[in-house]
This record gives sequence, C-alpha cells and structure tokens, in this order.
Amino acid sequence: MDRRSFIKRASAATAAAAVMTTKQKWVSATGVEDSKQIGSIIDLTKCDGCELEDTPLCVTACKTKNADRFPQPEKPIKDYWPQKHHEDWSGEQDQTGRLTPYNWTFVDKVEVEHNGVTKKVSVPRRCMHCDDATCQKLCPFGVIHKSEHGAVTIDEDFCMGGAKCRSACPWDIPQRQAGVGIYMNLMPDLAGGGVMFKCDMCVDLLEKGQKPACETSCPKDAITFGPLNQIKQEASTRAEEIGGYVYGDDENGGTHTLYVSDVPFEIIDEAIAKDKQANNDQRPGRPHMKPDVENLLDTAHGFTLAMMIAPVAGAAAAGITAYKTLKGEKEEESSNE
Repeated sequence: MDRRSFIKRASAATAAAAVMTTKQKWVSATGVEDSKQIGSIIDLTKCDGCELEDTPLCVTACKTKNADRFPQPEKPIKDYWPQKHHEDWSGEQDQTGRLTPYNWTFVDKVEVEHNGVTKKVSVPRRCMHCDDATCQKLCPFGVIHKSEHGAVTIDEDFCMGGAKCRSACPWDIPQRQAGVGIYMNLMPDLAGGGVMFKCDMCVDLLEKGQKPACETSCPKDAITFGPLNQIKQEASTRAEEIGGYVYGDDENGGTHTLYVSDVPFEIIDEAIAKDKQANNDQRPGRPHMKPDVENLLDTAHGFTLAMMIAPVAGAAAAGITAYKTLKGEKEEESSNE
C-alpha cells in the first residue's frame, strides 16, 4: 500500500470509529442493547475448588478450550530497551495456581476465620469484565474492545504487550508473555513487550448462544452466566438468603462478574494477602478482593491519562483497521484468482 492510500484508508477508518463510538454511547445511554449484556455469578458457598480433583475442572476446561491460542515465543527472548528484563511464563505452562498467559482462570484457596469458625474458601478468579473498563480506555494501541455481550477482549494479533491494561486494572488481571506478537516484526529491541492474555468470557461461545466453558464444567453449579440485569438481581437475592455479601456490583464502577459469599470479602482479601506474604509470592496473577475499588477513570490522573492516550489509540486503531481491510482485500483477490 502506498502512503497516500494508507492515509486515505486510515482517515476513513478513524471516521468510522468515531461514528461507532458515538453509536455505542447512544445505545448504552438509552439501554437499547441491555438485553444482550451477559454477566455471571460465582457462588463461593457452592465452590469447593473441586477438592477431589488434581486441578479444578473449570481451570482444566478453560485451558483445554484456549490451548490453541496460547503463546509460543521465539527463543531466546531478548530484553527490549529500556527494560532489562522480560516476562516469560513459557516454562510454566502447566501452572494452574495463578493467572498466567497460559492459565486464564484459577481457584484461589484460602483459610479464613469468621464468627469464630475457621473454614476454607475457594475463589475462582478471572477477568471481572468491567462495565466501564479502564483497560480499554487506557490501552495506547486501542486493541481492547467490549463485545455486544459486555465481554472485554484483547486483540492478540495487534497487542504490543505494553501492559498499560494491567496497570489500569485494579486487580492486575491481564498477564504478559514476551517473545510473541506483532512487536517482534516491528521493533523487538525498542518497543513492545509481548502480548497480554486474559479471559474473554468465551465470547465465541456467547455469540453462538452457548455457555462459557467454566460454567458447563462446574460440577457444583457454582458459576452461572445469564442476562446481566437478571444476574445482578439473583446475586442480590442469594446474598440476602444467606445473610452474605456481593462483590463486583459496585467495585471499579461495576462489573459483569459478581461474587456471592457468606464471608465478608475484607476477610477473604486479608487471607489472600497473608498467604501471598507467607509464600513470598510477589509475581502478578493472584488478584486481591479489596472492596470499594475505585475506577481510575474517575480520578483526575486517570482522566488525564485517557485524554493523552486517546489520540494515539485512535491513530493505532485506524492503522489496524486499514491493515485488516487491505489484508481482507488481498485474501479476496487471491481466492478469486
């Protein structure tokens, strides 16, 4: 593609993106598409972490479904300037005790004390799929999107692995694998860092009207997906029935993943932090459960970042759209020859 053609396509893509953004805001404001929004309840009173299994079945199902998307880095993996390190989980692809680029959900098992009773709590963790996702707004390359069902997804083909999404996420959910991704073909020594990976709510199954793999594999019916408004109501009702608590309804401005527990989440969070400290576990991938998490976009700092990143993300998105358009045209031409 010559320079003039690229600019023409990029301009058209930018205009189209602006129209779509306006349309999405209008739809959200009027609630026209509310019926398509999907949420999930994770009931901690039902989950036992599949105690008789070597690995929780939801974790196994997720790994099996997404295995063909797991990164395969080129070795040796080089550091990129100005960093003097890189994140490489390729030697721990069987790790199931935390989030990694090869493990998009895990069950955090902790011991808590509540009302004088000591008990074990199993907490399935994955992306929260926020209503107003900070990772999406602060991705400098514009490669994070929300599906019509509300699933927050990362375009793995164009992610540069800058990890701004993880920095913006209150729970540090996305995990990075170096040595893979488009940056390897652009400036592997100067920019990028790999690709970020996380749960995408099995968006491909949702589009077919099917349930995500973690729900269909759960033997305790501890995970339930459904229309978001209905899920929120069910979570509230369930919490009232057990005299319990809901997590995710308000945190970070609201999410599509709601937890129900008969133990306060402050106590669960303290247990997670204590366990991480005892095991000197400082690597990302074991999210906290602090209540009342503030959305970064509601702060002056977050708003400023979003304003600074928006033009860059828009230009990047336009370039990616232009590339995809050209690639599609070339593939069509090849098929017609």
